[in-house]
Amino acid sequence: MSILVVAVVIVGVLCLTDLLLTFGIIRRLREHTALLSEQGHADLPVTGLAVGEVPEPFAVPTTEERLQTGPAGLRLVAFFSSSCSICPKRVPSFTDYVLANGIHRNDVLAVVLGAADEPAPYLDQLRTVAQTRLEPENGELARAFKVSGYPAFCLLDPDGAVLASGYDPAALPAPVAA
Repeated sequence: MSILVVAVVIVGVLCLTDLLLTFGIIRRLREHTALLSEQGHADLPVTGLAVGEVPEPFAVPTTEERLQTGPAGLRLVAFFSSSCSICPKRVPSFTDYVLANGIHRNDVLAVVLGAADEPAPYLDQLRTVAQTRLEPENGELARAFKVSGYPAFCLLDPDGAVLASGYDPAALPAPVAA
């Protein structure tokens, strides 16, 4: 009988140790996730387009039923996904970047990817500084710019060539004069 009691105590101690280790792992994963969210995707490519490359020409309707052509003539194109957890956090820095650099609203295109019947709640905020477009995931513009993650920001020269891209608009250089 004493052997059975010792075995049950050992199993109980092992289970308790396993439980404590599991809680420790979960805590570290949460810390890791928070660090990745704050850091963004700095080491990952934003688009498949290299600096100097020009995306395919496009003509797409905006949410205001205006025909937006490009890439020539656009200075900044932003991609947000309605399923992206960090996208709402980047909207204020995007609007700040546009306003701080004096980029006219007609020279900025903000593309929100997701279901058309459930537009992102920050769409109205984007409309104050950019022409906006709703597209399904992997839509026409996301394919044209070869976007690999969200949010993504592409600064363009007057001819539509990529000058810089990134996951944080605050890290983009100042745009070149048109």
